[in-house]
Amino acid sequence: MKVKTILVSQPEPKVENSPYFDLIERQKVKIDFIPFIHVEGVSGKDVRSQKIDLTKFTAIILTSRNAVDHFFRIAEELRFKVPDSMKYFCLSEAVAYYLQKYVVYRKRKIYVGKRTFSELAPLIKKYKNEQFLLPSSDKLKPEIPTILNELKVDWKPSVFYKTVVSDLSNLRDVYYDILVFFSPSGIESLFENFPDFEQKETRIAVFGNTTVKASVEKGLRVDIQAPTPETPSMTMALEKYIKEANNKK
Repeated sequence: MKVKTILVSQPEPKVENSPYFDLIERQKVKIDFIPFIHVEGVSGKDVRSQKIDLTKFTAIILTSRNAVDHFFRIAEELRFKVPDSMKYFCLSEAVAYYLQKYVVYRKRKIYVGKRTFSELAPLIKKYKNEQFLLPSSDKLKPEIPTILNELKVDWKPSVFYKTVVSDLSNLRDVYYDILVFFSPSGIESLFENFPDFEQKETRIAVFGNTTVKASVEKGLRVDIQAPTPETPSMTMALEKYIKEANNKK
């Protein structure tokens, strides 16, 4: 079956040169961006109840832009002036770049991983005498505590924000050829909003092994998967599939 419509379960990209916009142009498909999940910050009081004292930490591990936003939000709420000596360990260049929203980059001690947490681990190990705070969501990837414990560093996790299922009731009677998911939370949101969802001819595209696992556990058929050696990004995987589907005689 040909592909004409795609629903991406994330916010619309804010950059003009997003590969999704190129995909729309090249393949003449309609793509809607609707977040299936969203983030809500917890209060400073909630953070305190987790026995977190921001003055006790000398380094912050930041795994996402959400972590950056909510760390500085909580710091402001608790009237904690982040010292210039604070060290920042960022999962990727994108997270480190985003940090500039809050700090003068060249005046801070910022250490940047490549993409995965295991790639950031050697930098953390190099500074293992620091007291690390990991501000995160309520859905922390299990590999992160495992790696930090293996490094034998002094670290503490704290929930600064929560992942919440979005209300998708306005999509009840809307059909898409492809649904695109990037996390198990997105799959969870689909079935929480539509408990009687039946896949039928809808193609399911997923990013990452944990999302594949969540899809299969819910009885979904995964038609498009990324990353793979051939298609390292979701847009590349989608384009490959669309070309094949739309050019069939």
